[in-house]
Amino acid sequence: MEMQESVLALTDLSVLPTSAVFNAVKMINNEGVGNIDPQVITQASLLYKLPMDFASVDIMVFICSSSEFPDHQLFEEIPRVVKPGGMVLLHESSESAPGEMKTSLLVRKLLVAGFVDVKVFPVNSVLQSEAAQFHGIKARKPSWKIGSSFALERKPTKVLPKVQIDDDMDLIDEDSLLTEEDLKKPQLPTSGDCEVGSTRKACKNCSCGRAEVEEKVQKLELTMDHLNNPQSACGSCGLGDAFRCGTCPYRGLPPFKLGEKVTLAGNFLVADI
Repeated sequence: MEMQESVLALTDLSVLPTSAVFNAVKMINNEGVGNIDPQVITQASLLYKLPMDFASVDIMVFICSSSEFPDHQLFEEIPRVVKPGGMVLLHESSESAPGEMKTSLLVRKLLVAGFVDVKVFPVNSVLQSEAAQFHGIKARKPSWKIGSSFALERKPTKVLPKVQIDDDMDLIDEDSLLTEEDLKKPQLPTSGDCEVGSTRKACKNCSCGRAEVEEKVQKLELTMDHLNNPQSACGSCGLGDAFRCGTCPYRGLPPFKLGEKVTLAGNFLVADI
């Protein structure tokens, strides 16, 4: 005895003939309509939840006359109601631009919900009185149930060819690539290259001449002759500290003209704040 398939048809129309449901089922089953007793729900756009048990429908059909049917809440009932391995068909008009946008949206929703074999194809109207162009969206729910597990197919890995090194092969000696210049010991900087600055000091047993230079720097102290008749060997002492060297005796004094007495402003020693 042939088993009876459970079919649920939903539409936003107020009346739907049973022949329209059979015509829609034929679009899914190419072999024809078997032993079915469809349940029809009209004006389904008013529903938010279907009065059906979990995984209780083999074939679910939506016959849509409006681009807003089915809405998001009713669409979420599809994966709950359809059995594993069951089919879904959405029959809608394809003449309006909003309908095309809706079609792509429904396809994405079916894929996100886990349906496979999602296809969009042109169809005739299930109602003989309509002559407009329609298309159908059909998809299949996978046969596995929630919590099922299965092994993933592993792709064969590419095996790299092995390189065999023969002991008799001629290998290059790395030392033979060095020249005589590469083998020479690097020369350290000479003692005359030492620089005298404020951050480095001569060691106790200085032999590079740094200690003598530091003694000369300490002897360069500011005198009254420097203030009354300022002179500059480099010509930059009178321009200010930005142009003076580290050993200049005029560091800290304001700019001045060479040969003229260096005078301080009246507020030179007054605090800024």
